[in-house]
Amino acid sequence: MVKSNSVSGRVVRVFIHFLLIALGILCLLPFVHVLAFSLSNPGKAGAGLVTLWPVGFNLDAYTYILREPKFMDAFWISVQRVVLGTLIGLLFTVMTAYPLSKESHKFRTRTFYVWFFVVTMLFSGGLVPTFIVIKSYGLLDSLWALVLPSAVNVFLITLMLNFFRGLPKELEESAFVDGAGHWVILFRIYLPLSMPSLATIALFTMVNHWNSWFDGLIYMNKTEHYPLQTYLQSIVTNPDMSRVANLNELLNVSSRTVKTAQLFLGMLPIIIVYPFLQRFFVKGIVLGSVKG
Repeated sequence: MVKSNSVSGRVVRVFIHFLLIALGILCLLPFVHVLAFSLSNPGKAGAGLVTLWPVGFNLDAYTYILREPKFMDAFWISVQRVVLGTLIGLLFTVMTAYPLSKESHKFRTRTFYVWFFVVTMLFSGGLVPTFIVIKSYGLLDSLWALVLPSAVNVFLITLMLNFFRGLPKELEESAFVDGAGHWVILFRIYLPLSMPSLATIALFTMVNHWNSWFDGLIYMNKTEHYPLQTYLQSIVTNPDMSRVANLNELLNVSSRTVKTAQLFLGMLPIIIVYPFLQRFFVKGIVLGSVKG
């Protein structure tokens, strides 16, 4: 893109930068407020004196959380869910998108399978049939109930499919001439060239699994099997301060400071991971978009 050096061009660039910085600050303010609230004295926080800076700084809310076994167990379940769900999601996405990216004369039933997946985007069996299926397979109260139902995401398959179709056909043709099969082409040619799209899909999948709470609520009969977000939802609606050790700790923590501390810790892993994948994000979306 050619940059204009005229006065109007510079004014437009300054305005765009100012607008983006303002939007970025607006997005950060809720996180800063939650962090400041969790680090504040419960009396000051309850009085509404906390804005963007802790008042009566203390770490007792975080000490209370780290001593709470249910929080750490739920955190570990969510970590397992994200790792397992992302790996399975990437595998299923790649294995589905690769054959669907071929022309109809190479994969004759391609159109049927494409429409089969499209229909699943438009229509759902509903909550009750889905629950019955999960129960029939004996997946209730297991990690697989959180991973398998969302393992095949048609939207992500569409992104990957269009990325594969955008790769030069000469790469595949020359590999076939050299005696390579589809497995070699997929894992040695296509996947190394697909890192931007794979990173984008991984980010989508990780955020989806980390933020999901409703499936844990309906598929888990025991609270000790809750993932982190389901556990956070339960303590937000029904806080339990029975584990406060002594009167001094009771004066330094409250249900509101504990809840905000838990919410911040729940956001922290995604906040840490996102910058490492963000550089692939825009490129992966653009390259995997539907081309006219």
